[in-house]
Amino acid sequence: MKPAAFARILALALLLALLCRPQWFAPLFAPLADNGAPAIYDRASLLDLTLAHLAMVAGASIVGSVIALLLGIFVTRPAGAEFLPLARTIVNIGQTFPPVAVLALAVPAVGFGVKPTLIALILYGLLPVFESTITGLKDIPDETIDAARGMGMSPLRQLFSVELPLALPVILSGIRLSVVINLGTATLGSTVAAKGLGDVIIAGLQTSNTAFILQGGVIVGLLAVLAYDALGLAARAVARHGAGGAPAAV
Repeated sequence: MKPAAFARILALALLLALLCRPQWFAPLFAPLADNGAPAIYDRASLLDLTLAHLAMVAGASIVGSVIALLLGIFVTRPAGAEFLPLARTIVNIGQTFPPVAVLALAVPAVGFGVKPTLIALILYGLLPVFESTITGLKDIPDETIDAARGMGMSPLRQLFSVELPLALPVILSGIRLSVVINLGTATLGSTVAAKGLGDVIIAGLQTSNTAFILQGGVIVGLLAVLAYDALGLAARAVARHGAGGAPAAV
């Protein structure tokens, strides 16, 4: 077995053990819990919190990726090229404003819970997908575009049959980065009553229980590593498929 594959299996096994059998790790976390405090977070199921966390990140990533992808496609078309500076300014807002500030502005408008967290995550995840979409589409060789036009393809068919398939590996790299960013950022949602792994970390901060903080951090870290690796594998698979299919497409 290759070292990379072994590391993936090990990380996945550790994550599942932490979520399904957290008491196994009580002896490891006990030295970090002072004054008889519990070593394992037991106010809610770690598995349930993780699933809620992943659902929140997945929803925000899907919506944000679709918005950024459509915006990136639009500004790479002749009709939308002049809007590139404006679009870039808009997507940069998510990176300019800290997520906590976005949450503070969103709560009065939509209330506490998942909604303000989704708004913050969507805004924060726009930039990587937007920029990767532009890069992927602009890096397609002119000869490929000319060949597609020479075959009589309409602009729409050219986009879906040639440009997007060739740009997909680069776009997936942006989505990969966006998802990983959101996995960490989503922990802040617990400050506005959004259920997730931030509950564990915040409980540790409130009670000065380092064991809780470490548990939440380790689970989020493992999720980020596994998601980054899985999306990287998907991007490489798409790149190999695209490389094999590109000549036939044009």
